[in-house]
Amino acid sequence: MSLDRRAVHVLRGLLVALFVLLVVLQTFSLPGQFAHLARTDPGAVPWRWPLTALSVFWVLCLQVVVVCTWRLLGLVRDGRIFRRAALPWVDAMIGAVGAAWLVLLLAGGVAVGRADDPGNALALLVVLVIGAVVGLLLVVMRGLLRDATALRADLETVI
Repeated sequence: MSLDRRAVHVLRGLLVALFVLLVVLQTFSLPGQFAHLARTDPGAVPWRWPLTALSVFWVLCLQVVVVCTWRLLGLVRDGRIFRRAALPWVDAMIGAVGAAWLVLLLAGGVAVGRADDPGNALALLVVLVIGAVVGLLLVVMRGLLRDATALRADLETVI
């Protein structure tokens, strides 16, 4: 078994573990955390459900990325990554990262407007920049995949 195939198997195992942890986080931990916050801080009661919905949405976006990565790893394993079938999975990843980033930008704007601590605004800015970098890297990688797919198709017609 080649190193690539072993790496794919290890990555897939880690993706399964990550997905299971995300489901636990999404169904138990996050709703429980915001319920506890609402019980201990009466001022947070109106924010319980909006914060729960936002956090569950962000976890859902991450789950989409995990599933798409799983599918792309399958294409790598089968030696079919440079086919058009890979592009929709990358597009879905870009959409999920973009949606999460946009919602974070909107929710962050509301949060920063109400905040009295500049540290929170700075932390939000760091997360926004990291999200923008990841999203733009995915766009660049999609362009490279598209070009490699076109070159492979050209090469197959020549051969």
